Amino acid sequence: MMHIARRRDAVNLWPGAAPRPDGVVSGVEPFIVPRTVRGKPRGAVVVCPGGGYGGLAAHEGFPIAEWLNEAGIGAFVLRYRHSPHRHPVPAMDAQRAIRLVRARAKEWNVKPNHVGILGFSAGGHLAATAATRFAAGRASAKDPVERQSCRPDAAILCYPVITFAGGWNKGTRTNLLGRRPPGGLLRSLSSELQVTPRTPPAFLWHTSDDAMVRVENSLLFAGALSRNKVPFELHVFPHGAHGLGLARDNPVVGQWPALCAKWLIGLGF
Repeated sequence: MMHIARRRDAVNLWPGAAPRPDGVVSGVEPFIVPRTVRGKPRGAVVVCPGGGYGGLAAHEGFPIAEWLNEAGIGAFVLRYRHSPHRHPVPAMDAQRAIRLVRARAKEWNVKPNHVGILGFSAGGHLAATAATRFAAGRASAKDPVERQSCRPDAAILCYPVITFAGGWNKGTRTNLLGRRPPGGLLRSLSSELQVTPRTPPAFLWHTSDDAMVRVENSLLFAGALSRNKVPFELHVFPHGAHGLGLARDNPVVGQWPALCAKWLIGLGF
């Protein structure tokens, strides 16, 4: 599994050592790498590569930021902590990234009310978690970043892991929760069960014959969005392997970036 390497313009999520509620010290601090767009303030998207919570897929990081920039949208590639770190550490990193982008919106030419999150596979699970488990900022916090809300304004879920019910997605589940997680934790991190009317609008895509993460993951989440009257756009392409990223070598699946860009622009990004 590839990883997202630190670059000179990387910005740590916390000014000191990141909080470690699981007690694990891996030697790598979580960070974002800004890829901003000039001109009037734009919407921006936090990008979460996949990797089963055991690594980070490089082709789902900076190439995605480049595509978003080409569409006139800012991007922030997130290097979140993964195994041996366990829940809630990755979710803390995603929430902090959203807050950090909002806190520094003026510096990064971002509209603070147009900050979305995008994820692939396990990164899609992380993005769905951020879209269903969020909190307002604490006005009394000494850290100005913590005064910001971590609710994303849009969620883009690409062949996402959504559910841990029924023994699905075992590898991702084990990396995030361990071998024998309690049933209550499995339920709380099955994102289709956490959707409410406050869940942000979502764009989802999957292939019907994805052999690694079943298309039912996206269908479950879309169904929950529909029941809660949350706007969404869903594309299920007939064929394609898992982990396609931008899918530039697949003329059918490769339509998703243009469709997604139109959707984001329609939301004001």
